[in-house]
Amino acid sequence: MAATSSYRESNRARLRQALIRAARDLTVQHGWEGVRMVDVAKAVGVSRQTVYNEFDGRAGLAEALAVSEVRLFAQRVRGELFEHGPDVRAAGYAAIVLTLHEAARNPLVRAILTSTRGGADELLPYLTTRSEIVLIEAGGVLREWAACHLPDAPPDLVTLAIDAAIRLTVSHIMLPRATPEATATALAEVFVRLLRA
Repeated sequence: MAATSSYRESNRARLRQALIRAARDLTVQHGWEGVRMVDVAKAVGVSRQTVYNEFDGRAGLAEALAVSEVRLFAQRVRGELFEHGPDVRAAGYAAIVLTLHEAARNPLVRAILTSTRGGADELLPYLTTRSEIVLIEAGGVLREWAACHLPDAPPDLVTLAIDAAIRLTVSHIMLPRATPEATATALAEVFVRLLRA
């Protein structure tokens, strides 16, 4: 019985990932406003009702898509942070510059930022007003790095520095004002100063 349940859960997870990949591809091609549930279903070879059952509608699919993309970003950021160990400035710079470059190159992020107003309304909030997904995923990675490399830093200070670094980085993704390198240099300095306060 347990094996059957495990097999069923494994199949459902694979289906869910396939649906998210299809939604991502369609968003990149047509913008979120051009993504229809029936097209996502067709791309995977399932019924439209299967997509609705899995995500409880279009808003649920938008959230799943955002979570999936943020998790991929967060794991890449993790690699940069841990590669630079306890060097706060170097780790912060590497993580921020990677994020800015990836966001600029990432076709899904571009599709979200350039979608027409109505189409972006379901995805854009995951970078702005409903950015708790970004704060949770990226924050978790930064907290893991800080626990490993800055064990004596006061927890409240670490929380403040992480929150500020994430929010400022997202702000520069939404409205870049300088090169990724210049922005990463400035934000890494803010990160260092907050951790030394």
